[in-house]
Amino acid sequence: MKVSLNWLRDYVDIRMGVHPVRNSNGALPPPGIILKSNPATAAGPGSAPEGGPPSGAEALPGRSLARREQRDIISNGVKELINLLTMGGLEVEAATPTGQGFEKIVVAEIESIRRHPSADRLSLVEAKTSGEKFSIVCGATNIREGQRVPLALVGTKLPGGLEIKRSKIRGEVSEGMLCSEIELGLGQDATGIMILDRDAPLGVSVGETLGLTDTILDISITPNRPDCLCVIGVAREIAALTHQKMKYPGLSLSDTGKEIHQKTSVTLLDPDLCPRYVARMIEGVKIGPSPHWIRNRLEKAGIRSINQVVDVTNYVMMEYGQPLHAFDFELLEEGRIEVRRARKDEGFTTLDGVKRVLDEEMLMICDGVKPVAIAGVMGGLNSEIRAETRTVLLESAYFHPMNNRRTSKRLGFETEASYRFGRGIDYGGCLNAANRAASLIAELAGGKVVEGVVDAYPNPIRPNPIRLSILNANRILGTEIPAQQVRVYLEDLELDVRVEDEATLSVTPPSFRGDIEREIDLIEEVARMDGYEKIPLTLPKGPPSPEEMSRELILEQKAKDHLIQHGYNEVITYSFTAPRSLNGLGLSPDDPRGKFLPILNPLTEDSSVMRTSLIPGLMETVRYNISYKNVNLRIFELKRVYLTAEGERLPREVKYLTGLAMGMEGDPHWASLTRPVDFYDVKGCIEDLFEGLQVKGVKFDRAEDVPYLHPGKASKVLLGKEVLGVLGEVHPHVLAHHEIHGKVYLFEIDFGRMVNYAVEERRFRPLPKFPAVHRDLSIVVEDHLEAEKVEEAIRMLPQPFIDEVNLFDVYQGAPVPQGKKSLSYRIRYQANDRTLTDDEVNQYHEKVISRLREIFKAELRG
Repeated sequence: MKVSLNWLRDYVDIRMGVHPVRNSNGALPPPGIILKSNPATAAGPGSAPEGGPPSGAEALPGRSLARREQRDIISNGVKELINLLTMGGLEVEAATPTGQGFEKIVVAEIESIRRHPSADRLSLVEAKTSGEKFSIVCGATNIREGQRVPLALVGTKLPGGLEIKRSKIRGEVSEGMLCSEIELGLGQDATGIMILDRDAPLGVSVGETLGLTDTILDISITPNRPDCLCVIGVAREIAALTHQKMKYPGLSLSDTGKEIHQKTSVTLLDPDLCPRYVARMIEGVKIGPSPHWIRNRLEKAGIRSINQVVDVTNYVMMEYGQPLHAFDFELLEEGRIEVRRARKDEGFTTLDGVKRVLDEEMLMICDGVKPVAIAGVMGGLNSEIRAETRTVLLESAYFHPMNNRRTSKRLGFETEASYRFGRGIDYGGCLNAANRAASLIAELAGGKVVEGVVDAYPNPIRPNPIRLSILNANRILGTEIPAQQVRVYLEDLELDVRVEDEATLSVTPPSFRGDIEREIDLIEEVARMDGYEKIPLTLPKGPPSPEEMSRELILEQKAKDHLIQHGYNEVITYSFTAPRSLNGLGLSPDDPRGKFLPILNPLTEDSSVMRTSLIPGLMETVRYNISYKNVNLRIFELKRVYLTAEGERLPREVKYLTGLAMGMEGDPHWASLTRPVDFYDVKGCIEDLFEGLQVKGVKFDRAEDVPYLHPGKASKVLLGKEVLGVLGEVHPHVLAHHEIHGKVYLFEIDFGRMVNYAVEERRFRPLPKFPAVHRDLSIVVEDHLEAEKVEEAIRMLPQPFIDEVNLFDVYQGAPVPQGKKSLSYRIRYQANDRTLTDDEVNQYHEKVISRLREIFKAELRG
């Protein structure tokens, strides 16, 4: 959430300079000496009673002795404020200064205006600042003597790029320029000079005068702190952390009166989903643009200005955290509000012009005849504020968070209102927000606030008191915070604290702190206020865990270690993916991987289903790395995929090991040549993996039916008749789909299936006592014959002395005939009980040659 520092200053004292700390006897001075406050207007949203000062806001006797040391949050700039908020639980992700470039645009007063002697459409203006006078040639017609306007001095560079110079216009000297809104980049009004307030200080920068010179804090609000999704909420945190009293906006509107009840009514047909609905009415408004100050604040919060009425609802939402909605009362049939559930398949067109189909779980705001808004999400086109609107009905309600969040998810869009309602707003602040908004609308759009308020609140929500044991709090935190200090911390947070005994407090949270439900929540608040950095560092006590790693986890770690040794890096991709993620793989319609398990409440369409393959995530990782010029990649992922089965509610979770390699085999080096990664690098890595996990009997066979692998450059990984996985070069169509250039090699192993064949224990094999005899064999065979078939045929011979067969050369070209290739093997013959003679070895070797001639029609290479 974006928060303006200037806006925060409306509610809490953020000053330069060091505040006094403690006097000679160790006590802090009373709050009124150090800190500014306005008890007369200290009406906090959600405080009880509503409209009065928040509970615990006034200083209590003896509190000064227990106060924390006052922190100066601005003395070293914004950094200290950022640190204060972050350590207090509100992480400030960025601080952006605004309003730069206005230093030479100052407030000036027009002293005189006379016609230009040589141009009918120009005027000669005499303007003064605090100590100087300037002659300006101006073409605007809306200026008058005595007005205060923005004056761009010589040397100014305007937002549009225009540089102001001293010049002559039709023979008259111009020493600057009077500016319009559009020229200052503050709006779209180019019809005349921007007129400032009569009390704007002369000579002061326009940026400072209009509050443009500011710092925008981008604060990350955790889901459990919706009370901080507003400026007052953040200011309240600063006030508590610096031991100040909040300065809440003054609310002067009366809640009494019966006039509104004669004009409208509110009926709650489902009070469980809408416990409270407050309505106020403003008559005689005139719709138009908002003044600059409100547009400026909304723009800094990232909200576009529309008109005064709509802007006020957004302004109060950002101020109080209470979403509001304004209806054109004349468009409400029967002039009343009814809150009910939607009917099945009921249609409704929202403000964005989209017709949405509703269900019976969604809550609707209706007039006497038709729906006019989806409760807490978005209003309808049929009741929006128009240029002709004269009477406004203002809604300030509390909707059930879970129902609102479910509605927003099912409709597939989220608004600023639903974001807040879905997390839980301040049910006690509805009336304060309505009064604030009604007052601002009457001020900015004219009109009159109708006396009285409709407050449909059949079952008031009462927060329950929570018992807090001081001993328990200190035991959990490892601290020794006195009970009086704990009480001060909680009262600074505007919690109602009552003392039960010297070691127990009864604490009632305010309505805006829905996250405080248990004792442990209060203990967290104490830790936060005292400072997380003050919690002592201790080592956990207890016996070491007797649990051992499971067999699967041990093998999983071994597999990762093997791949890392081969230069691979482990990556982790999201289990949630998009339904279109498999589009580029070319899978057949009946492939089980094409049947996704949908997520009930997806965050986006791109994460709406559970993945059925690791390949799309890895391909996206490759594409991302290539965009950053990282083209030599070896990555793998060992995670689950989720495969649905017909008639089964839950998916079958299968663990896969998938990896990709591309680019060069190594980094360039003067002592060695680099080469591109190829099929055999990936195959060798997998062979080493199987050997390391002692998975015996693995074979590789040509694969022609894997749609995402290149035909003729793919292999199945077999163990007997069972397929453990595939590997090969990625199909060019898949690479084109993911915008990847170059060759990529992939392996995909069913890890869960492979684990069944892995052996954890290694058995000792005695070293041979007798020497081995080696024979080399070079044969010429058809070029389509796989070398592994030849090796398998050699090993299948009933020869007990063949100990090892290694392929050491493959050759094609003259003098080998075209269409054939030469394979060279080295065979090791060895016996365990004696040294083999040459005659024995030659005899066995001839049998090998005869077998290969018989099976493959192989010929010895000369």
